Amino acid sequence: MKTPGVNTPDLYVASLEGWRLALVRALRRAVRASGPFEEQLKWGHLVYFHKGPALLIRAEAERVLFGFWRGQQFLELERRLKPGGKYDMATLELRAGDSISAPSARALARAARDFNERHGDPRSAAMPASKSAQPKSSRTKPARARSKRA
Repeated sequence: MKTPGVNTPDLYVASLEGWRLALVRALRRAVRASGPFEEQLKWGHLVYFHKGPALLIRAEAERVLFGFWRGQQFLELERRLKPGGKYDMATLELRAGDSISAPSARALARAARDFNERHGDPRSAAMPASKSAQPKSSRTKPARARSKRA
């Protein structure tokens, strides 16, 4: 949910109210306590970077998403994570009345940071091999048919 005039993480959080505000504040505290991240307002929500994007917090009208690039690697940490999207994404969907404990949120954030630490930017890892990396035989042009002259 994009909010007009919101262009910093602090303004994004301040634009929320009610249960979404309380939940986003709690998630943000847990992420910040889990280790060093660069926090940005990107794509209309909070994104946390460590050697590439690692996780996001996105407040929508009826839910808050706590999502993880490479989150499909963390399904054993949180059974409610739903796989989907590029880069092995998985997202925890939280609605009014739902919660996640601070230790669980910190564990997920640490896992996302540590995975990026070991494997680098998930966007780079998912890039297809360049043409120059293909074997030479796959790069040659097909032979043209010769015209027959009588």
